[in-house]
Amino acid sequence: MDDKKPFEIARETLKLLSTRKLAPTPANYQAIYSEVAGVPIEPPFPADRLHDIARALPTKTPGQQKQRGLLESAIGQLNWAGVKSALMAYGGFSPAATLPVDARVATAPASPSALSAAPGLGASALTPDFFEQVARLIEYALPALGNDDARFVEQSQALLQTMRRPGADATVVKQLLSNFSHRLSFVAEDQAEIKAALLKLLHLIIENIGELSLDDRWLQGQIEALMTASKPPLSLRRLDDVERRLKDVIFKQTEIKGRALEAQEEMRSMLATFIERLSQMTESTSAYHSQMEASARLIEQAKTLAEIAPVLKDVVGATRSMAHDSLAARDELHGMRRKAQATEAEIAKLHQELDRVGAQARHDPLTGVLNRKGLDEALEREVSNVRRKDTPLCLALLDIDNFKKLNDKLGHATGDEALAHLAGVAREVMRPQDTLARYGGEEFVILLPDTALENGMEAMTRLQRELSKRFFLTGTKKILITFSAGVAQLAADETGPEAIRRADQAMYLAKRAGKNRVLGA
Repeated sequence: MDDKKPFEIARETLKLLSTRKLAPTPANYQAIYSEVAGVPIEPPFPADRLHDIARALPTKTPGQQKQRGLLESAIGQLNWAGVKSALMAYGGFSPAATLPVDARVATAPASPSALSAAPGLGASALTPDFFEQVARLIEYALPALGNDDARFVEQSQALLQTMRRPGADATVVKQLLSNFSHRLSFVAEDQAEIKAALLKLLHLIIENIGELSLDDRWLQGQIEALMTASKPPLSLRRLDDVERRLKDVIFKQTEIKGRALEAQEEMRSMLATFIERLSQMTESTSAYHSQMEASARLIEQAKTLAEIAPVLKDVVGATRSMAHDSLAARDELHGMRRKAQATEAEIAKLHQELDRVGAQARHDPLTGVLNRKGLDEALEREVSNVRRKDTPLCLALLDIDNFKKLNDKLGHATGDEALAHLAGVAREVMRPQDTLARYGGEEFVILLPDTALENGMEAMTRLQRELSKRFFLTGTKKILITFSAGVAQLAADETGPEAIRRADQAMYLAKRAGKNRVLGA
């Protein structure tokens, strides 16, 4: 067919539509136009269907949001190439990413003009040292992302090799970084979901332990503490606390289970002995009755006293033997009963001790914060972290102002409520990694890890401001609770108790300076 101009093809197309009596729809017009022009019939662009697909894609990460925006833009422009590129990049695969590293380097432009044309790239800034810093940053982040995704590991290694190659091209690095960031968004999302699933599994295990131990009050307290400690946000310190509590629970479970098994074995042995003695008594009784019947028949057949005498002697001997066996069985059964009672008393005592230990082990029953024992353990753990990681640690000792007057005027019950009020406000203001403990009376200690002295004093001042906003209510009366505090930063050659003593001295100076103050030691 001779080449025709577009307007001629369009005019002939309209004539054929009229001749064939076809409706002038886009599909009919395209079909006849392709027929007249002698070109293949292209299927219509499924924009609506592609828009539906784009809307169904997740956008939980910035990379996903960006790729969905590019996909919708390509659909709006009826651009098949753009749709393909956006979809491949969304899945973490781009055309450049499927090539070997050497092939990508060989095909990338390496001229200065290409570098200057790349938006956001400056030749003076993109030095080998800069690339090395980015490479180290990626290496530091990789352990947290795992190696389950083989494609992600491959992309990471390819990117690191390219960045560390002498004379690495910035344009190639940019393309690889783009591919890496897309894949990173998916891997990070997977790791977040894995973490949430593992935390959920941990909660299920803890709850199941609690359901299986309904009668152990000491264990219920540990279960509640475990549930509180394993709530997000998690940190290494909180996970260490969870591990320590789990070990404590498992140790106590093992201890009481072993003692219970011993008691069960003793009871089983006693029951077997009891049944054996009953059997022996039954056999003895049967033999005794048989002998009595035989003796009775002999007595009936006897005609003289001389014939009766031997029979009576046998009857007396059998009766004495029966009485001796009965007494022996009675004494043995009484001994077993006393042993069973002693075992039962020992188990009851063990349960009482576990209840007492569980209630008083590490937490103050009035305020719910750590007691002195719990503080000692937490302080030892934090001091160990300071020595290992060379990070600062602040210790704050605070004392409620005019607490004795409050007790004398409103009663000890109100004083207890005031202590609980201060502890509650402090827990809300503190960071998850901080530790609050009741030091004694109206004194509290707060451990502030990764905190220098100045920041520790600022933290106590914030707590004072928060207390001034939240009045303590007793009935309809509002009472302002204030405290004086001393803050000390742990020195290199200092123990935890020594730092607390320094904080205590600073607290007394704050009291003498007018109260409601924070002083550093």
